Amino acid sequence: MTEWKAKRFWKAAQVAPLDGGFTVQLDTRTVKTPAKAALKLPTEAMAHAIAAEWDAQVDFIDPRTMPVTRAANAAIDKVGAQREEVVASLAEYGDSDLLCYRAAGPEGLIGRQAAGWDPLLDWAAETFGARLWVGEGVMHVAQDPAVLDKLRRQVDSFDNFALAGVHDLISLSGSLILALAVTRDRLNPDEAWSLSRIDEDWQIAQWGDDEEASAAAAVKRQAFLDAARFYGLSIR
Repeated sequence: MTEWKAKRFWKAAQVAPLDGGFTVQLDTRTVKTPAKAALKLPTEAMAHAIAAEWDAQVDFIDPRTMPVTRAANAAIDKVGAQREEVVASLAEYGDSDLLCYRAAGPEGLIGRQAAGWDPLLDWAAETFGARLWVGEGVMHVAQDPAVLDKLRRQVDSFDNFALAGVHDLISLSGSLILALAVTRDRLNPDEAWSLSRIDEDWQIAQWGDDEEASAAAAVKRQAFLDAARFYGLSIR
């Protein structure tokens, strides 16, 4: 059986005002989320990006080519519906942040982790008053509950749209600190992604690349960059 695909039915997508925000119309039909909520967007820039994604569809609608639309839908249908759970889930990364788990060897990898990650932990301590402790290996490193609460408040400070972008920045990198560094312009997205891949890149340098793993990593990298772009579009 051939999989059903939604066909393009509109001539042009355009941005329109909606209750103090913005939305996208396909001809005269206002776009809704999968849960049938109004697609009310916080910035005109985001609305134009979504309109461009709809206009780029040819014969059939392919959601895989519409990352801004998908993230906006998630902000409304998912984050908006369960914000407390999303905040709690993301804040938990502070207690298991990638940057806190260091290799026991070899010296080259130890040095690369320290050079890449220590400045970010120092930055988080200075910026948020949140000093995270570092350990060797994969055993859990217990963090100060007061520090974790400060990081949770940072996560909770994002509105639903920004939080949708931050969600992917954190979950794809495994690091709350790297994600916050992107939102504060301490790192650009490419720098943050590279820092999240220190261990993997070390292994590739030692043992060679794996085609399947490389393809999967490329998909994740693009998703990370898409999340950073969405976060930027969410800021008024």
